[in-house]
Amino acid sequence: MYILWWIIVGLIAGWATGKIMKGAGYGALMDIVIGIVGAIIGGFIMRALGFADSGGMLYTILVAIGGAVILVAILRMFKRAA
Repeated sequence: MYILWWIIVGLIAGWATGKIMKGAGYGALMDIVIGIVGAIIGGFIMRALGFADSGGMLYTILVAIGGAVILVAILRMFKRAA
């Protein structure tokens, strides 16, 4: 069940990040991957700031979107530098 949860959160976060960051996009599968990795990054940042698991589904999705936005910004920086 947790795998399904990660895929759903990843899909939502990836889609929202695509709308926020605007650009060519990465496709549905990569949006899910970016959303999941973004959730991990966002969770790490929030735990470092002292906000560990302080919400439900909405909190999880917002943290994933924040992490995914950071991830896409970093990916775009490296893409431009190369």
